[in-house]
Amino acid sequence: MEAVSACLRQESLVHLLIAAAGSGRRMGADRNKLLLPLAGKPVIAWTLKAALAAECIKWIGVVGQEIDREPILDLVRDAYKPIIWIQGGSTRQESVLRGLAGLPEAAEQVLIHDGARCLAEPALFDRCALALASGQALIAATPVTDTIKRVDANGVIKGTPERSKLWAAQTPQGFQVEQLRQGHAQAEAKGWAVTDDASLYERLGWPVQVLDAGPSNIKVTTPFDLTVAEAVLALRQQG
Repeated sequence: MEAVSACLRQESLVHLLIAAAGSGRRMGADRNKLLLPLAGKPVIAWTLKAALAAECIKWIGVVGQEIDREPILDLVRDAYKPIIWIQGGSTRQESVLRGLAGLPEAAEQVLIHDGARCLAEPALFDRCALALASGQALIAATPVTDTIKRVDANGVIKGTPERSKLWAAQTPQGFQVEQLRQGHAQAEAKGWAVTDDASLYERLGWPVQVLDAGPSNIKVTTPFDLTVAEAVLALRQQG
């Protein structure tokens, strides 16, 4: 109740778009990796469970491909928050654009989250929503712990960036809806292709704040990631 009170007090109840148009290519799977089993449920079931439990989220839009609509929506038939399906595009950038078009007219703030980041906890969504209330764009991220090498096309090391200034970008990413729409309009007009919305803001010179998500907010991309995610969920259930 404390989190929802803070959300209401700061007017930070937000809309959430979940990017769910993934594939099973790097998994070696014959279907969307979000529908692969993880600890007895599809991967995306864990993502949706956390989003539904987040007190600062008032509405959820799932952006995916038509083939996955029924199996994903079947997971949330009894949801107590509005959940709608939005037809995704051929790229993540196009899917976000379609997601923005599918938001309710009154939506002012939006969080965008990868469905494959299934270990995100309700508290992370709430922290992002509360931070977004300040008007600053933000992304969940984690400090880089490995030493990073910059290499050329032949794999030869050309430099070592200072690790203390490096963060691994994750999701949720949060934005003011109107500004994000303006950014995508500029990207479309200039033919820019970006891999996430923070990259778009960076290209436009707009500030984005990082919010430390902690070490477990991994993205499930490979079979190894599934093994790690299952171990994390088992530890959480024990705790």
